Amino acid sequence: MGALFVLKYFVNRVKGTNFALIFYRFTVLRTHFFKHITTLCAIAAAMVALLPSCSSTKHVPDGKYLLDDVSLRILDEQNETSEVSTYDLANYLRQTENHKVLGGLKLQLAFYNLSGKDSTKWFNRWVQRVGTPPVIYDSALTDASVSQLSMALTNKGYMNNHVTSDVRTNAKKKKVSVTYNIRLNEPYYVRNITYDVPNDTIRKIILADTTLYPIRQNSVFDHNNLEKEREFITETLRNNGYFAFNKEYITFFADTAAGSRAVDLTLNTRPPRTLAHIPEYKSHRPFYVRSVTFVTNYNPVTMQDGKYSGKQMEYNGINFIYDENDIYLRRSPLYECCYITPGEMYDASNVTKTYKALGRFSILKFVNIITNPVAEIDGRMYVDTYILLQRDKSQSVSFAVEGTNSEGDLGFGVGVNYQHRNIFKGSEVLSAKFNTHYESISGDVGGLINDNYSEYSGELGIVYPKFKAPFLKHSFKQRIKATTELTTSFSYQARPEYTRIIAGAGWKYVWSERQNQTHHTFNLVDLNYVSLPKSKSHFLDSISNPLLRYSYEDHFIMRLGYSFYHTNKREISPLSKALQQNFYTIRASAETAGNVLYGISKLIGQSKGVEDSYKVFGIRYSQYVKMQADYAFTHNFSDRTSLAMHVGAGVAIPYGNSSVVPFEKRFYAGGANSVRGWGVRTLGPGSFATRNSQNSFIYQCGDIRFDASIEFRSKLFWVIEGAAFVDAGNIWTIRDYADQPGGVFKFGKFYEQLALAYGVGLRMNFTYFLVRLDMGMKAHDPASGQEHWPMFSPNFKRDSEFHFSVGYPF
Repeated sequence: MGALFVLKYFVNRVKGTNFALIFYRFTVLRTHFFKHITTLCAIAAAMVALLPSCSSTKHVPDGKYLLDDVSLRILDEQNETSEVSTYDLANYLRQTENHKVLGGLKLQLAFYNLSGKDSTKWFNRWVQRVGTPPVIYDSALTDASVSQLSMALTNKGYMNNHVTSDVRTNAKKKKVSVTYNIRLNEPYYVRNITYDVPNDTIRKIILADTTLYPIRQNSVFDHNNLEKEREFITETLRNNGYFAFNKEYITFFADTAAGSRAVDLTLNTRPPRTLAHIPEYKSHRPFYVRSVTFVTNYNPVTMQDGKYSGKQMEYNGINFIYDENDIYLRRSPLYECCYITPGEMYDASNVTKTYKALGRFSILKFVNIITNPVAEIDGRMYVDTYILLQRDKSQSVSFAVEGTNSEGDLGFGVGVNYQHRNIFKGSEVLSAKFNTHYESISGDVGGLINDNYSEYSGELGIVYPKFKAPFLKHSFKQRIKATTELTTSFSYQARPEYTRIIAGAGWKYVWSERQNQTHHTFNLVDLNYVSLPKSKSHFLDSISNPLLRYSYEDHFIMRLGYSFYHTNKREISPLSKALQQNFYTIRASAETAGNVLYGISKLIGQSKGVEDSYKVFGIRYSQYVKMQADYAFTHNFSDRTSLAMHVGAGVAIPYGNSSVVPFEKRFYAGGANSVRGWGVRTLGPGSFATRNSQNSFIYQCGDIRFDASIEFRSKLFWVIEGAAFVDAGNIWTIRDYADQPGGVFKFGKFYEQLALAYGVGLRMNFTYFLVRLDMGMKAHDPASGQEHWPMFSPNFKRDSEFHFSVGYPF
């Protein structure tokens, strides 16, 4: 078949619940693709080895010096218990040396020095653009760095700090090294903190829980914490009705005695400024929400006398202003997304929640929330809130046409994709896909079921921007903030050898929290069905690859599952120099299948067949439970080098109607994201040794998984990154299966069956995606009959494995 048809053919295998054909063909293609990769790697290694031979001062002008090395040294012994580190202080340096990798190699500078001085030549311009020019020492920037370091330490509470620079010049080599010597001395500390807050209500709110504040008694007098405390208190007050309060109303008075490092700190609140049009506002007072109004067709051009025009409606106490000719959103979904309630005290956090909820509405391209203070009414201060919306395009459609030519057999395919972003006027997104393919098959294969190849497939899905379920209260739906996704798919394939039907359906909820650092996915139901109603005589028996055969056998899975993702990694602005030194990621999931069907079978008294199992649609359904978890940790040494670690484990247990977990739900080892000394699905289980790579492929899967990795990563030059890694892991079976000898998990033996691998990798990081090429070498092979410690007698052809992938392995 032609390339386009083969791609669609692979996709159909994916829809059919397993990757049999992909795995097998990928193994074959990989062998040819990497046949000469060792030669390319050798050439690349030779180029890297030659780079240092170029003079590092080739482009340093006469009379100038290359800034060769910059270091910081804290001289105080007590620094071990302080909060100051050279890692943080490096951000205040005004000039640093060229980046170093691999223990001191300035690869980017070396690459730059490959260029000549003739800028009219394209090669010189390209090399200089990819590399980085030499950093020319500037004494003024060194002095500025000393000043910046001293100022930063003063702000951290080390007001008696002393910073000097030690400049060492090598005139012969045209190089300069700079060491910044830092003497912290004893820091100032907060001896007492008092709160001078005349307003009793505000004082009560501030003193409700002072343990949450960054400034504490006996803590270092860090000026940065003063600003953090101002922001924290302001946020707390604004969440408790004080709409007009801002951090400028909070000041600190620090009192110190001569010769003492103790600071007596007083927090003060200043009286407010007069609000426009509200002369009654002379002291800090809480505000209440008088009204909330949605303006669904906001257009500043059509405003009349500062008022929003349109038809006004009311729903559950919320006002709506619509364009009578374009009522594109119903009131109920907007009401469910509004956390601001008339009559209640103003809460700034509810404004943020409303923003996030409306952000799930794909029909909206603009959302802005304006809060205006109004006059005092019956002794209370009020605000009016306006939620301004602008709509986006609601529908889109695209078409695709392709042609194929497979050894003279001509074919074509037509596809159409349709999306409606507001199908029920609640920003529900309807997605529909339909594809059809046809190919004329020539030749006589005997016992034909169909004359030619044809396929008809479709997908239908709808996404609700809320938790869609009956009998749930409005408060619960607001608290969860989930989207509901309903999907269904169907594929009918007719070939001369067989007719196959693949169908699926799903209902799941997806939601995030903690500023998108935590994600949840709950699959309420996920159905997968494969049937082969017609096939030529002995068609299944003619497939020698068991894994490929499995994709054509009838099977049915009905599962329920939950997955969890959490990270403490912060989103940092590209303009910020701050770098998060440590962050982690946790992934966990659990799923179970067949329980509802098994209960129904028991309830109706269904009889078991000759296979001693219950069936639905004449197919034995699967019943199992599966759980797995992964933890990854990354430590950044700098913005260019890091150390990443990962550990993961999982278990899948068949029970009830199944004696074995479905193939596509079992674990596998080896590959680009596992133990990289082995190819995909070529490791384990346990000490199981394959005899035939094709027939044993299906047996190299298990019910228990464990893997661990450690990887050093470094940015080299341009978009190129390098890595060195060590991997360990394997899979095992829960039960002792006859066709997987040595694969069963045993507590007293499993550690001996851990496979080890080591290797190096190159990556191209284009910011939005990363392309990765890793070479792994076997260090310990647990397979029986193999060299158990190949690292002591390495054979490159036998022990190496190359992996091409997208994204980091963890």
